Amino acid sequence: MLMWCLKGFAMESAGKARARCALAVPALALAFGVLASASPARADFRVCNATQNLVGVGIGYRAKAGWITEGWWHIEKSSCKTLIEGPLSSRFYYLYAEDAERGGRWDGPISMCVAEKEFKIAGVTDCVARGFQRAGFQEYDTGEQASWMVQLTDEPSTGGAPPAPGTNSQ
Repeated sequence: MLMWCLKGFAMESAGKARARCALAVPALALAFGVLASASPARADFRVCNATQNLVGVGIGYRAKAGWITEGWWHIEKSSCKTLIEGPLSSRFYYLYAEDAERGGRWDGPISMCVAEKEFKIAGVTDCVARGFQRAGFQEYDTGEQASWMVQLTDEPSTGGAPPAPGTNSQ
């Protein structure tokens, strides 16, 4: 557009070219303003707590060095937390959550290690022998998306039923 405006100076009278540029410059300024104000797309793994209770969440994933489980993120009622910041590096992530007030849980069939307090545990075997507890995590296939969001609903399961489905949060 700027080239169109400048080209007019060579081919037209100064008055016509100025009139054409008077329209082009504000349009360019608007376009650059929109581009400058656009925020970059977020890429992360988030968990949202749609319940009315505090929830504790642990996550498992495969890293270059092997399996890792981490926790606990405490997510207040009706809020979200980012568990992994930045673009996701694995296709599969595993989640385990407990309702801190009602005692229910969102779990699944994949056995991984957790601890009573904040933890980052390498490996998923021999949990009890290594001083940890074993918990059943639910698998989420992110389809190699850069970001993913799981929403925990108000009715946690007990006894291994699958949790609320994860959704892509692009």
